[in-house]
Amino acid sequence: MRRLAGLLVVPLLLLTAACGDEKGSDSVSASAESKEGFPAITAGAKFGEKPTLAKGEGKPPKELKTRVLSKGDGATLKNGDAIQVNYLGQSWDSDKPFDNSFDRKQPFDLTLGAGMVIQGWDKGLVGQKVGSRVQLVIPPDLGYGAQGQGDIKPNATLVFVVDVLKATQIPASAKGTEVAQDNIDLPKVGTNTDGKAPKVTVPTKSAPPAKLVSNYILESKGEVVKDTDSVVVNYVALTWKDGKTFDSTYAAGKTQTFPLAQVTLKGLKNGLVGKKIGSRVLLVIPPDQGFGDKAQQTIPAKSTLVFAVDLLAKM
Repeated sequence: MRRLAGLLVVPLLLLTAACGDEKGSDSVSASAESKEGFPAITAGAKFGEKPTLAKGEGKPPKELKTRVLSKGDGATLKNGDAIQVNYLGQSWDSDKPFDNSFDRKQPFDLTLGAGMVIQGWDKGLVGQKVGSRVQLVIPPDLGYGAQGQGDIKPNATLVFVVDVLKATQIPASAKGTEVAQDNIDLPKVGTNTDGKAPKVTVPTKSAPPAKLVSNYILESKGEVVKDTDSVVVNYVALTWKDGKTFDSTYAAGKTQTFPLAQVTLKGLKNGLVGKKIGSRVLLVIPPDQGFGDKAQQTIPAKSTLVFAVDLLAKM
């Protein structure tokens, strides 16, 4: 299943309540000296502060290296967790960052182990604790490889300082009270709660609605989604005209995290705001709130889109 590039505005890293900075027994104090193949942090060494990194010394390591600069006392990160972090990244042979979230004042949300970020992050953050500051040295084969990315040169070794702010366990499926699907002119969505994709049937004899539809299929009692939230979702998406699936997190085998402020598909954002976490929602998105007059991959111009979305968690 081909992933859509047009749903989000993303930071470079994608394609991309803290527990304090208490130090545990295996914490490493950051200093002006490079240690064990890690570039030195010369300023901003504490959790929550924007760090300043020196250049790496000598040849970079060929394998992933991880050290805990300050150990938090929160939950241990596992694959499948939705996590929120602040980070700064630069190349081994540079003293200038290529990206950081501290200046944006907007933490970065991802699902760990879902392939949303470079492999060095997914491998290096598993097993760390919420509230920790972690330094990663990532070889090219676990970073951007021979192609590079933006200001990152091909075959670059990358250095990151990552503050782990939050982690949330993700349920397999939406759950809640089934809501009657009485309108024969709207798609029907399955109500299974086994973690598998719900079946979506688009009516063949009805014209698509001209306005956005956002209806509960399963209504939970979770928190109401705000337009500033980041939500973890599973979804299947179809085109109304032929009922064919053009995108599916189920087929990809991993959830997606949507910072709603960065979602570029207007109907997707508008349809999820105001709904409750833990619910399954049917969205029918008219062209003016979808991709409009522009075709995207297999989606023709002026297409009405159908989404069945499980709102699994909020960051």
